[in-house]
Amino acid sequence: MFDKRKNALKKCGKAAVAVVGTTVAGIGSAVAAIPAVVGTTLATVQTDGLGMIDLVWPVVVTIFGGILLITLFKRAGSKI
Repeated sequence: MFDKRKNALKKCGKAAVAVVGTTVAGIGSAVAAIPAVVGTTLATVQTDGLGMIDLVWPVVVTIFGGILLITLFKRAGSKI
């Protein structure tokens, strides 16, 4: 039983290596065809995303801190 699985794995393994190899080769050639405008646009999107994160962090920290304080007050209140 184990030998059958081992042989099947060997057969499929060779095919999987061939598929991965051609996929990697295709990705390498696709990356070379990207225009420079795409890089500039992605840099702009990254800058905008970082700006949005800077705006959202204080809100997230405030909400998390409020939930934490409410939980602590509930625990302290239940002990009284």
